[in-house]
Amino acid sequence: MGSVLLPSPWVNNNPNWVVFNPVLSLTCHFLHLLVSLHTKLCGTNYPVSIAFIVVNEFCERFSYYGMKAVLTLYFIHYLHWDKNLSTAVYHAFSSLCYFTPVLGALIADSWLGKFKTVIYLSIVYVIGHVVKSVGAIPDVGDSTVHVVLSMLGLVLIAFGTGGIKPCVAAFGGDQFDEEHTEERRKFFSIFYMSINAGSVLSTIVTPILRGDVKCFGGDCYALAFGVPAALMVIALVVFIAGSGLYKKSPPEGNVLVCVCKCIGFAIRNRWKNSKKSPKRSHWLEWAEEKYPKRLIQEIQMVFRVLVLYIPLPMFWALFDQQVKGYIQLISFVFSNHSNYGRSISLKGPVHPQMKILIFNFCRFINTHTENINITVGTDEFYAAANYGISQNISVPRGEYNGVVCETNSDQYHIDLGLLDFGAFYTVILSKESNGLTLKKMEDIQANDVHIAWQVPQYVFITAGEVMFSITGLEFSYSQAPASMKSVLQAGWLMTVAFGNVIVLIVAEGAGMEQWTEFLLFAGLLVAVSIIFSIMAYFYTYVDPDQLDKIFREDTDDEKVGSSDSKKNEAVSLNDMPKQTKM
Repeated sequence: MGSVLLPSPWVNNNPNWVVFNPVLSLTCHFLHLLVSLHTKLCGTNYPVSIAFIVVNEFCERFSYYGMKAVLTLYFIHYLHWDKNLSTAVYHAFSSLCYFTPVLGALIADSWLGKFKTVIYLSIVYVIGHVVKSVGAIPDVGDSTVHVVLSMLGLVLIAFGTGGIKPCVAAFGGDQFDEEHTEERRKFFSIFYMSINAGSVLSTIVTPILRGDVKCFGGDCYALAFGVPAALMVIALVVFIAGSGLYKKSPPEGNVLVCVCKCIGFAIRNRWKNSKKSPKRSHWLEWAEEKYPKRLIQEIQMVFRVLVLYIPLPMFWALFDQQVKGYIQLISFVFSNHSNYGRSISLKGPVHPQMKILIFNFCRFINTHTENINITVGTDEFYAAANYGISQNISVPRGEYNGVVCETNSDQYHIDLGLLDFGAFYTVILSKESNGLTLKKMEDIQANDVHIAWQVPQYVFITAGEVMFSITGLEFSYSQAPASMKSVLQAGWLMTVAFGNVIVLIVAEGAGMEQWTEFLLFAGLLVAVSIIFSIMAYFYTYVDPDQLDKIFREDTDDEKVGSSDSKKNEAVSLNDMPKQTKM
């Protein structure tokens, strides 16, 4: 009986490059055997390989948002940071997660390729989660060690998640043939749906693990960070399992260096010869004397899209105001009602409940050691000694179900008056000779607006995010040349990073009230939307695939600085076949 040797998806068509221990390869062989029978999903034009990419993205987003769901509570409650520091670190971390895609894109397009980049940076991602979980164990070092491990873990997570962001999306688009543009467009919708599905599930599960499961004598932050680490391991295994089915585009070489040199040469050449030579249609065309026209056209395509992205960070600046509101609520609850604050997480609208703080309040007025009688006369009398006697009971701040004062009655009714929904009250009971007296203080006034009015707000916010994000992902892929698809995806993700930077500068530095900040960001977004609409009206779609038809010369014949490049007829983006306007 013969045997069939299947190519192992644990190796990248190279027996010298092994990712995991061969003990786990049996699982991968089985998965590869199941999917190798069909290259398309259920007879459609969707390749089977995208199923692995979508599942990978679901698990990765579960890992990322599950960690962020309890991150603010971790800062405030575990590391004992104040509201301002927690907000600043949170937004700085979010910004770093969306600045690092540039690094991942350059590694993928210039050096390792998208497949290997996702694998290597996913390993960094997992290590970051593990370090973060260890830093949340109370028995590991002191507070300084916890802060150091936490920050190190967050930096590794930022480089991991940011580095793979542009690669996974672009890698998924690479799996489709050129004629299946409609299926590729729908893929980005499915891809974004998996992102949100992982986010929703993680923000429900992770806070439950932190609050309901106890470890080390308190809330189990180590478990809350450990579960996302396990999901990231699953994401990595699933991604590698589909290795044999992927279309793996090789890296195009050191794209960044070529682009930077081309731009630099164009600027220098224009500065030196602009008065001597005739004007050219685009300033990058001044690099034609040294660099191939195809590279120049590709850089122009990327620049046109990046300029279009300049106003977009304001969308994310307003969108991320939700997180700032949650942090302010959590910081207040912790400062006034610590036990209740532990049940809050960043998973949606929070409905505060009333907590009553009851403590014994006693004071003895007459504190002299003996009776003193002072007769009015010419002589002076004074107390040689004065001793103070008092009884104090320190009651920890928290939630109590009974009254510590004795009422000599099995039942005792307290008239709290009208209690409004959404308000915070502090009730003080004091025992006096005639019984108990009550004082009620309203810490936070009740909201006059019904909470149901938040529903249409979240509907519009969600609709805007979906249309904005999915369109941006697909647009960034379709308008990017083959050698810079990850780079342009990174450019799209950097709009999120700059949005967080705007929040840090404006919201944290201006010191405005919350409603003023919301109104300011909303007004700025309206103005930015008008500007973007004008820019989009004048933008014309360009099909990057047309570059292959226009530049049919062999790339080996395109020598840098050769005289042949001067003889070629100039081709600009205006001469390329175009699609409809935006």
